[in-house]
Amino acid sequence: MTEFGPEYEPSEFKEPVLVRLRKGFRKAKRNPLIAFVLDVFSIVAVALVLSLLIKTFLLRSFFIPSGSMEDTLQISDRIVVNELVPNVVPVNRGDVIVFRDPGQWLGAESVPAANTPWYEWALSLFGFAAPDSNQHLIKRVIGLPGDTVKCCDPKGRIMINGVAITEPYVAKNNKPSEKKFTITLGPNKYWMMGDNRGNSADSRFHMDLPSKGQVDKSFIVGRAFLISWPFSQFGWLDNYPNVFKNVPNPKS
Repeated sequence: MTEFGPEYEPSEFKEPVLVRLRKGFRKAKRNPLIAFVLDVFSIVAVALVLSLLIKTFLLRSFFIPSGSMEDTLQISDRIVVNELVPNVVPVNRGDVIVFRDPGQWLGAESVPAANTPWYEWALSLFGFAAPDSNQHLIKRVIGLPGDTVKCCDPKGRIMINGVAITEPYVAKNNKPSEKKFTITLGPNKYWMMGDNRGNSADSRFHMDLPSKGQVDKSFIVGRAFLISWPFSQFGWLDNYPNVFKNVPNPKS
């Protein structure tokens, strides 16, 4: 004791831990090498967080597991998908759409799924890998909700709401459809067809299911808009608006 009260030990006046850490961090940053490493670490961390947010809400990467979209897309091409479609951005005729299996589709053209390595799963969290690509399908939208889609007119062309369309994206030596059909789509339902019409188990071949081959909006993952790999194939995916410009709206 002193005449002024209890005698305090110096240890009781130690700086808070957080203050000491801040001072140590500032001191470490005076070292150019440590400063460089910390800056790189910060940049990588921010980039990974942004990638995770983008992959979750905006964009996703997939690879093409089958030949059903040839010649537009080749097996193993990598594509970038806009996930704002369809909930923010509407689906249009001609869009190339990635969607989950609406029920008993994948048995016709699925690629057997292998065990996903842990590193590929980790990369997929940030959009750098797509181990679940073979659990999705990719087709072109031909019919929108309410449309009546028919095969075919006397010239062998697909008809939508009574108007025939000429489809430049259909693979060479393929007819628009060998299979005859007529369907009127229900609310939130879409008619999907592959560009490689002779090798695509699309809406036409699932009309015996309860869905009658229609794909509900809830199964749509997004619209493919870019081929990102291989570099020789790099480019935008066209939805050919001129093909559908004369198609009238469905009758209410």
